Amino acid sequence: MHELLHEGFHLLEHTLLDTINLIPFLFVTYLLMEYLEHKAGDHTSNFVKKAGRLGPVFGALAGGVPQCGFSAAAANLFTGRVISMGTLIAIFLSTSDEMLPILISEKAKVSTIFAFVGIKMAVGMIAGLIIDLVLPAKADDHDHIHEMCEEEHCHCEKGIFVSAVTHTLHITFFILLITLALNVVMHTVGEEALGNLVLNRPVLGPIVAGVVGLIPNCASSVVLTQLFLNGAMGFGGLMAGLLVNAGIGVLVLFRVNHDMKENFKVLGLLYGIGVVAGMLLGLIPVTV
Repeated sequence: MHELLHEGFHLLEHTLLDTINLIPFLFVTYLLMEYLEHKAGDHTSNFVKKAGRLGPVFGALAGGVPQCGFSAAAANLFTGRVISMGTLIAIFLSTSDEMLPILISEKAKVSTIFAFVGIKMAVGMIAGLIIDLVLPAKADDHDHIHEMCEEEHCHCEKGIFVSAVTHTLHITFFILLITLALNVVMHTVGEEALGNLVLNRPVLGPIVAGVVGLIPNCASSVVLTQLFLNGAMGFGGLMAGLLVNAGIGVLVLFRVNHDMKENFKVLGLLYGIGVVAGMLLGLIPVTV
């Protein structure tokens, strides 16, 4: 019993130390993200709205910029028929949220971070352009944009510092829980057995990771990135989950767009593209 308590305390201590070391990196990253969002958010939205047939290209580029609210803004733009379905999908696929601060805080290679973001943007562009060829957008002169995520999700009204602190504490809590769970599993099961999990398999991994990515919450991208960094998930699974994960964008889409058939079409396209792309990307050997 004493030995078991000692091991448990050691795991908890190790987890706390690992998590505490991440906090400064997370905070600085989120502060930068909040600054970018508040200073460039409106300009980005207006730029994408005026892009026309190149909407998916500029949408994917905009989605790659680390910010929490643009996928939600895109859902509103699409609901108001200001942007096309291809542009919406491009933004959803390229959206970069919790992946970036976690990779940065874990001191991943800069080239790796840019590669991850670049892949997401490239997949978003290609998929968006194809979708717009197959499903051309219907013209609509009305702009029904609503600012729905600010107070609930970003605490924008309190300023970028408070918002960055809130995000940092929120994600630190998730990282603490996930890291502790992973440490317990790795200690109990062993790294070799963990590497043989379904999430590390070429086909089933991306399928399951895509389901995790559909969860409209920052926790899903935290889970996926941490699993990958701990060797419990392959690159294909990681990319499938991160491509599918559009932050709160899908949640806002279902809230503001009353055409449920259209919403599920977007959801199906997002999942299918993300999983297929993940399976193909899984053929590429990647190290962080």
